[in-house]
Amino acid sequence: MKVFAAELIGTLTLVLFGCGSAVLAGDQVGQLGIAFAFGLAIVAMAYGIGHISGCHVNPAVSFGAFVAGRMDGKTMLTYWLAQFIGATIGAGILLLIASGKTGYDVAVNGLGQNGWGPGYLGEYGLMAAIIFEVVATFLFLVVILGSTNLAAPTPMAGLSIGLTLTAIHIVGIQVTGVSVNPARSFGPALFAGGPAMSQLWLFLLAPLVGAGLAGMKARFGLLEKDPS
Repeated sequence: MKVFAAELIGTLTLVLFGCGSAVLAGDQVGQLGIAFAFGLAIVAMAYGIGHISGCHVNPAVSFGAFVAGRMDGKTMLTYWLAQFIGATIGAGILLLIASGKTGYDVAVNGLGQNGWGPGYLGEYGLMAAIIFEVVATFLFLVVILGSTNLAAPTPMAGLSIGLTLTAIHIVGIQVTGVSVNPARSFGPALFAGGPAMSQLWLFLLAPLVGAGLAGMKARFGLLEKDPS
């Protein structure tokens, strides 16, 4: 239950702070500010709940750990459940806050949902969205699995992971809004509806592909230090 609660709270925080920065303060902080909000949320949770659950707060991270042999299937499903519930609650809280502003309409202003194509941010196409999400998640998991390796300086893991997520957002916000996290995409899409729900499949599948590739890399020892 402690692990379940930690993952739920961590994912809730990521969605509330990350997506909240876009919805509530996007005009003030810009793309760079939004990127740092996502990254700093991960840094904060890494040190806040990392000692309890490892601070996955992302089904793709849990899947990568499973493929790498660091987690069994039953535990992974427990993490997934907590993460999707946390993301949904976080998005719900954000909607309640955003709705307190006169003129806010989730159908018009959105809830920080992911997407692609005409009318969405940089209007990048489907193939660009797929490539970005797979590659970005792969690189994100390489950093996570490498930073949490026993041979790595683990006290710095939270910082390296958070800064990597920040960099990914700086590069990719205009492409897809950046998912690399199926739960982060699910919560806002559930309330935003419309295109966010019809395009959700990509943000459920592409991060898992990227995470799986990174997990295989770790499983075969390619993220391990060679013996001296």
